[in-house]
Amino acid sequence: MNTQPTLAKEGGSTGDPGGTPQSDGLKAGLKNRHLSMIAIGGVIGAGLFVGSGSGIAAAGPAILLSYALVGAMVVFVMRMLGEMAAARPSSGSFSAYADQALGRWAGFTIGWLYWFFWVVVLAVEATAGAVILESWVPAVPQWAWALIVMVVLTATNLASVASYGEFEFWFAGIKVVAIGAFVAIGLLAVFGVLPGSDNPGAGFAHLTDAGGFLPMGAGAILTGVLMVVFSFMGSEIVTLAAGESEDPQRAVTKATNSVIWRIGVFYLGSIFVVLTLLPWNDPSIVEKGSYVAALDSIGIPAAGQIMNVIVLTAVLSCLNSGLYTASRMAFSLGQRGDAPKAFAKVDKRGVPRAAILSSVVFGFVAVFFNYEWPDTVFAFLLNSSGAVALFVWLVICVTQLRMRGIILRESPEKLVVRMWLFPYLTWATIGMIVFVLGYMIYDGGSAREQVVLSLLVAALVLAVALVREQVRKTSRT
Repeated sequence: MNTQPTLAKEGGSTGDPGGTPQSDGLKAGLKNRHLSMIAIGGVIGAGLFVGSGSGIAAAGPAILLSYALVGAMVVFVMRMLGEMAAARPSSGSFSAYADQALGRWAGFTIGWLYWFFWVVVLAVEATAGAVILESWVPAVPQWAWALIVMVVLTATNLASVASYGEFEFWFAGIKVVAIGAFVAIGLLAVFGVLPGSDNPGAGFAHLTDAGGFLPMGAGAILTGVLMVVFSFMGSEIVTLAAGESEDPQRAVTKATNSVIWRIGVFYLGSIFVVLTLLPWNDPSIVEKGSYVAALDSIGIPAAGQIMNVIVLTAVLSCLNSGLYTASRMAFSLGQRGDAPKAFAKVDKRGVPRAAILSSVVFGFVAVFFNYEWPDTVFAFLLNSSGAVALFVWLVICVTQLRMRGIILRESPEKLVVRMWLFPYLTWATIGMIVFVLGYMIYDGGSAREQVVLSLLVAALVLAVALVREQVRKTSRT
């Protein structure tokens, strides 16, 4: 039996019975239930559980408007991405579409920036997970827990895409059930009908009883936007995963159509519950975390440990998906000749092993930097990838402006998902993203540093892309 990896190419097949062969060599190993849960869980990051307290402290109840504004932006971006992904499913998603619509330089640049973003996220999440695990089992050092977590999830991704899908199904499922239960129980306590609750059940009074709905002024809404925008990153993962599903068009269409209620329930719903259970300036929201403080106010025992389990699940989910996403982007870049050819090779199970292992290696290096030089080297990596999410969303918008015409010209019957009010809403979304980037620079501090460093890294990658393009043209002539 031939166990050597095969180079993925158009029309190729690996013939593995474990999944339907795809034209690019990957396997359709993800089932509809996997894609559904990846779509739902993709918008619930660890940042929602960990970082929401700081946002509430900075903006008060007006943080709801911050979440609503960013949520609307993500809904519009996902609608545009869904339009392209339903018509042309691809493991490279927006990077492949940018390649087709804007040029090789665009696909190369945004693809590598996105890969870089997720490699850094691997280090952040592995460390966060290790901190929780070490608090439970102090005998095992933190670095060892980070290593164990990375190794286990690497093995999962190397096994098959179905293994990734199964793990993510359960990780995302726990997050969804937890948030759903939190919203339901919290609302009962808000209205004073939860048996045995310690919360006074003040109804909606806490939204205005501590300085009004805008206690920090209208400008705090924009400050809140900067604090919550990055917790939404990951919603686009389903469009990459759809390329390895049995019915990509159906999966993307379903995920795109459901993004509104997902953001409404999981983000706005859960933050609304926190703000109605407690006054926004309650010190416990920052000290314990918004969700733990809310659970404590109800009187649920061991609220901190319950939330630690949920946060650990969110961290593992993010790690799992981050490794998958980085490897598939590397695979797509390899296919297009923008990364080493080895990245475009798949084994007999349709798994891009080289793309996975290379992403893991850089993830391990980033973890090492986090432990050895957290305030210098790793801080630079973190800040230089901080604004990549906004760059990705901006490229998706610009690409969709061009791709709509290409799809209508070449395969109009595949335009089953359409961006609303095209092109006006697309341009409005572009304006929103540019405004947020501009406000980050104006706001100063860490936000400005993130934009400036991310722009520098983007300029460097773009320069490499343009040089490669020039060399390619010269060699042809």
